[in-house]
Amino acid sequence: MSPLRVPRGWARDVAAACGAEGVPVVQVDAHNVVPVWAASDKQEYAARTIRKKVMTSLQVYLKEFPPLEKHPHALDEKAWPPPIDWEAAEQSLDADRGVGPVAGFVPGSRAGRARLEDFCAKRLALFADRRNDPNTDALSGLSPYLHFGQLAAQRCALRVRQAAEEAKGAVDKSCEAYIEEAVVRRELSDNFCFYNDKYDSIEGASNWAVQTLKEHAGDKREFVYTPEQLEAGKTHDDLWNASQLQLVREGKMHGFLRMYWAKKILEWTPGPEAALAEAIRLNDRFSLDGRDPNGYVGCMWSICGIHDQGWAERPVFGKIRFMNYAGCKRKFDIPAFVKRYPGAEVAGEPAAKKRKR
Repeated sequence: MSPLRVPRGWARDVAAACGAEGVPVVQVDAHNVVPVWAASDKQEYAARTIRKKVMTSLQVYLKEFPPLEKHPHALDEKAWPPPIDWEAAEQSLDADRGVGPVAGFVPGSRAGRARLEDFCAKRLALFADRRNDPNTDALSGLSPYLHFGQLAAQRCALRVRQAAEEAKGAVDKSCEAYIEEAVVRRELSDNFCFYNDKYDSIEGASNWAVQTLKEHAGDKREFVYTPEQLEAGKTHDDLWNASQLQLVREGKMHGFLRMYWAKKILEWTPGPEAALAEAIRLNDRFSLDGRDPNGYVGCMWSICGIHDQGWAERPVFGKIRFMNYAGCKRKFDIPAFVKRYPGAEVAGEPAAKKRKR
């Protein structure tokens, strides 16, 4: 199940085709722990409005998987389909082949389960207090497996809770933090995309956000970068450059940095519509978990203030929450992070194009 427009269209097409032949179609939401339509019957305003609904529903839905049962009927060998030509199938895809595979990343359910076990053994204890530090390996790294259905969010939640029980209280705080991120926040993202068809547009934001972005759309930007400069990580900001290079080279970006990254795109593009489009383009093109509700909601939160509130008004951002380099500097060692991505360093004059008023 996906709450996004294109996959929902696929599901409707299948249901219509099968329905025409008298064949019923039932969709099960295994993308979430609590089915999106069961968690809430409306678009929720923020995490605080959906949290109780999801957490209460976990008593019903967060159960161990039942064992597989052997099918009572054997398949007639004459009914077997012909062998699949996988090379021809791949060549038939209309895909962007300018982005190659991520070196060192192993796909598949076995790899996903191994990554989950590694997280519980080595990083879960760090998750509660260190997950916002890009220099600490405290994140699960499971989002690509979840995105492609190679691992279930239900499986992750069950295993992390089991690990917390085995640790006898030592990682309870991290377990709660993980459930908040991987279940509550993830279900909030699906809720937004399921009930708001404009989940990737300024028009999908709250009225206050649409208004403040419109009022400040013409504000002078100190720097304006081209899509090519942004994609190559060639700005005057070494932290932003390193974040972009992490995305391009590793197919992922640290969750905390993704907020800073998107907000700077709002600051460095001609207007909010262009900023949102560019953030989504870069995320969908390079991220292993691109084209996902979490990605769209992350960009919409950063640029359009969804699931947030209005803050002190300032140029360009209006009432959208602001983030800056100094704030990141107080939270973690920026030079240490930048050093990991050669080419992120800034030398000479900024390459930005000054906006002509």
